[in-house]
Parts: sequence; structure tokens; C-alpha cells
Amino acid sequence: MLMTVVGIYTVYVLISIYTSVMQIGYINLVKRKTPILLSASEFLQAGNYAIAKERMSIANTFVEYILFIAWMGFGIKVLEANFYAIEDEALRNIFIVMGFIIINSLVSLPFSYYEKFILDEKFGFNKSSLTQWIKDTVISFVMTLILGSLVVWGIYEIMTNFVLWWLWSFLFIFGVIILINMLYPAFRAMFFDKLTPLQDDTLDSEIKALMDKTGFVSSGVFVSDASKRDARLNAYFGGFGKAKRVVLFDTLIEKLTTKELLAVLGHELGHFAHGDIYKNIAMVGAMLFGMFALFGNLPDSLYLEMGLAKEPYVVMILLLLFMPVLGFIMMPVMGVVSRHNEYEADKMGSELAGDAGEIELANALKKLVTQNKSFPLSHPLYIFFHYTHPPVIERLKALGVDLGYIEKSGLEGQCEVDI
Repeated sequence: MLMTVVGIYTVYVLISIYTSVMQIGYINLVKRKTPILLSASEFLQAGNYAIAKERMSIANTFVEYILFIAWMGFGIKVLEANFYAIEDEALRNIFIVMGFIIINSLVSLPFSYYEKFILDEKFGFNKSSLTQWIKDTVISFVMTLILGSLVVWGIYEIMTNFVLWWLWSFLFIFGVIILINMLYPAFRAMFFDKLTPLQDDTLDSEIKALMDKTGFVSSGVFVSDASKRDARLNAYFGGFGKAKRVVLFDTLIEKLTTKELLAVLGHELGHFAHGDIYKNIAMVGAMLFGMFALFGNLPDSLYLEMGLAKEPYVVMILLLLFMPVLGFIMMPVMGVVSRHNEYEADKMGSELAGDAGEIELANALKKLVTQNKSFPLSHPLYIFFHYTHPPVIERLKALGVDLGYIEKSGLEGQCEVDI
């Protein structure tokens, strides 16, 4: 059984790396051909950035695989031995699981640093100082330590008191995820970004008029000082019920016209009107249910082969280790649904934006590609496994934009992008 489990993880790693290699090869071939949406220099730079990100992803995947083998072979036993002296079982479980999480977080720190201060710095995204990054990292670490410990304690209590512990644990975790989504804007404003009410009264009234058209009730429109960390453009709706907030990155307000901004927000309101938020929550819930059902019924032979007792902390660590695998398996299904929802949200966003709404949304998408240095082409296999949004070219075509001639000969035969 142990070899089967390791084999499944190995297949996941190989497919993940293969997908990234195909993406790198594809972009290397098309980045010097006829540029799309970007100037020739921007097209090349965006391609180089996408390649650098994939190379980092491959390195990260490889390190995670080595770490996985170490955990399965001896890591859990080492943690168990180090905290064996703790008499309180609940506390011992918390220390062991949080020890696992902390070690994994420390291993990922060099990648986080490299992405921020080497990769993003090189391509002009990083606006954060080392001091700011350290502060953010420490705050995230402390929050993970506190909230993670509470969650581990909750699952331990469920596992030791209920026969169908996996079902109740699923419901518990699902509830935690919903709660986090509700509180995310408040936590982010409290510890990371400074949120201020939108000062542009005209824009504020136009946004509220847009929200009224869909029945979206918000506690306000806020501006985030995201530019102190990053140059990318973004916006998000956070929270549930009357606690919902509309948060615009200051970079977005700076780069988009009012009509383009309204078209982007109209797109987001389209998600709300179509209930996409709840659909996404349902899909996440289905994935979590499957994960808990699977790991709640693993055969005892697996634990025997690992030389470990079927303790709550062992089950929790196995769940955490295999979460990326299950996410990767579910992603194609979730991606198909998500990409469909994006087309529908684009359609509604262009309608809500009024006359020439399709043009305004298309212009906004073009600016997002330019400002975020998003390479507009991807290998079909990469799209299948990773894209939650349709390729921007497909979205523009759906909005009626004539993109003219597009070079499709980047890869021969089966590697050609279907656009």
C-alpha cells in the first residue's frame, strides 16, 4: 500500500513537471513570432517572465517531492520522537502537525524570496522592501500558528469522539473555509493592506449604481494601497452578506479609465448575479468531502508499512501531504466550470457597462495583459491543468474583438494552440 501511495504522488509530480516543460517549450517557440496584444519587446518579456515562473515551479515541485519522500520515510517518525514526552495527547497532536506545517513553510521561504526579490524585481513587479516582506512573512507565520493550532485541535477532538470523524471533520473544515472567506477582507486590512474608502465621489456613485442593478449589497467601496508591494493590477469582492466589500487596488484605478474600471467590476458582479461564488464553494466542498472520505478510510496496512500507529496527527499530515495531488486531479473539472463562468461574467460585465461595454471590457483586458506582463498564449495541456480563466485571446474573441492574424505555428501538429 505504501508503494501505491508513493507511486500516485510520483505520477502527480511527473505530470506536473511535464506540463510545465511543455509550456516552457511552447513559449520558447512562439515568443519570437508575431506578437499578440503586446509590442514585440513586451511580448518577448512576457514570454521570458512566464518561462522563469515555470522553471521556478519545476524546482519547487521537485523540492516538494523530496520533502514528501522524507516525510513518508522518516520525517513523521522524527517529529513523533521529538514530541513524544508531551503527556497531553491533544497538545502533542498540535505540536506534531504544526511542526510539520512550520518545516514545510521554512522550506518554501527561499522560493518566496526568489520570486519576490529576484524574479519580480527583474521584471518590474516588486515594490516591496525586504523589511516589509519580513514583516508580512512574520505576520502570516504567527496567524498560521494560531489559527492552525485551533483547527488541528478541533479535528483532534472530532477524531477522538466520533466514529464517522471524517464526515464531521469535513463539515468542520468546510465551515472554517467559509468563515475565512467572510473575514478575509477584515484580516487583510488589519494586518497587510491599508484600505481607505474610495474618495472619488463620481466613481463611487457609478459603482454603487452598477451594484444596484444586480442587487449586490456592500459595506462600501475601498481602495487598497497594494502598490507598496506590487505593480500588478487587481480588484476583489470579499466577504458574505452585508459584510461584503468591493476592494480596488490603487494600481487598477491608476491604469484604467472609469468606463474600463466599471466594465471590470461589472464582470465581477456578473459572478455574483450568476451565483458563481456559491458554485465555487460547492466545488471546493465536493473536493474536501472526497478527500476526507478517502483518508478517513485508508487501510491499516499503510500505517503498518510506515511503522506508525493510526494516530490523529498521522492522518492529518497525510491529508496535508496529498492535498496538492487531489487539487491537481480536480483542477481540470473545476477549470472547465470556471472558464464557462468567466465567459458568462464577461458577457454580463459588458452589458452592465452600458454602450460600448464590450469595447471597454476588451480594452481593460488588454491593459491587464500589458501591465501584468501576461503572456497571451499557452500550451493546450497547460490550459487544461492550470487555467481557471479562458485564455485572454478567447475572451476577446467572445467580446467581438478582431485580433487580426495570429501566428499559430509555434509547435507542429498536436502542440499547436487552438485559437
